[in-house]
Amino acid sequence: MSDDESTDINESDESAAVGVKLGSTRTVLDIPDGRGGRERHSVLTCLATYEDAITGEEKVLFGEEAAVEYPDRVRFMLRSGLPEDDDSVADAERFFEAVVDAHDVPEDSAVVYAVPTIDNEAGVENLKSVIEGSSIGEVETRSYPESLCGAIPAYGDDLDAIDEVFVSVNLGSTTMEACAYRRGEQLSPFSTGSVTGNEVDRRIVAAVEEETQGRVHIDRTTAREYKEQHGDVYDFEPFTDVVQQPGGGSHEFTVDRGVREPIDRYIDEAVDVVANEFLPELANDHMKPYQLALGRPIAATGGMACIPGLTEEFEKRLSEELDRDVEVVSPDEPALAAADGAARIAARLV
Repeated sequence: MSDDESTDINESDESAAVGVKLGSTRTVLDIPDGRGGRERHSVLTCLATYEDAITGEEKVLFGEEAAVEYPDRVRFMLRSGLPEDDDSVADAERFFEAVVDAHDVPEDSAVVYAVPTIDNEAGVENLKSVIEGSSIGEVETRSYPESLCGAIPAYGDDLDAIDEVFVSVNLGSTTMEACAYRRGEQLSPFSTGSVTGNEVDRRIVAAVEEETQGRVHIDRTTAREYKEQHGDVYDFEPFTDVVQQPGGGSHEFTVDRGVREPIDRYIDEAVDVVANEFLPELANDHMKPYQLALGRPIAATGGMACIPGLTEEFEKRLSEELDRDVEVVSPDEPALAAADGAARIAARLV
C-alpha cells in the first residue's frame, strides 16, 4: 500500500484494525495512533502482583516495570509459548487486559492475532480464550499463523505475500517455525522447540559462567539483555559488566565468547533444521511449490532475526548447506512484524 493509498482509508475503518502478537517474551500491539497512522507497542510478557502499602489492595504491574522492580517474583506466564494451565491463563488474561487498557485499544475493533505453529491444541485454545475474551475485538476477532503474519512486512507494504508462494522461517524465543505458503495456504508446517532464543539465553548463562571461571552467575533475564543489547554476528565487541559480591564489594568482568558462541551455534542449528528437516519434508509433500518457493526470498522473522548480521549469515550458511544460492530477507523490525502483518489483515477484513 502506497502512502497515498493509506491516506484514503477512512478514519473509522483504520481505527478498527488491531494486530496482536501475544508472545512468550514480548507482546506487541499494532494499533491506530489517532492521527490516521499506526503505532506499535512492545512490552515484556510478564506481570507481578504486590500489596498496596496503604489500602492492602492487590495491585498489578506488567512488562518491563514488573521485571525491574520485582525480579524475584515476576511471572512470565507464556514461557512455553502458550498458556498451559489455569494459572497461566488467569495471568495472561490479567496481563493482556492491563496492556490493552494502558494503550487505549478501542473495544469496537477488528482484531487479528498471530498464533504460533505448535502441536498443542489445548494451549492454542487457551490463547484464543485470552484474546477473544478480552474487552477488544467487538467487530471481529480472527487468528492467523505467526509465520504468515510475520512474513507479510518482509515482502512489501501491503499484503503481497498472501498472493505468493514462499517459505517463512520464524526464529522465535520458544519455538522455531518454518512453513511454505501458497496464496495463504499452509504447506508442511514445521516447528521445533530445540532451536530457540530461550535456548540461546540458557547457553549464555552457562558460557558466561565458564568464561569467568565460575565467578559470575547471571540469570536468564540478564542473558537475554546481553543478547539483545550486544549480540552482533559480524561486529560484536566484548563488553564489561559488574556484579555485587555476596560478601561485599563488586566484581567487574568481560563478556566475549559468552555471547558470540551461543549465537554462532544457534545459526548452525537453525540452518541444519531448515535444510535437513523442513525443506526435505516440503519437497517430498509438495515438489512444485517447493521449487517455486526456493526461487523467491525466504522470510526470516522473530526475535532472533533482530540480531545484526544474523539474517545475512543464515542466508550464507543455508546456501552453502543446500549448495545453491538462496536469498533470505527480514522485515525492518522482525520482532514487531507479526503484529504488523496481523494489523494489515485486520485492515483488509474491515
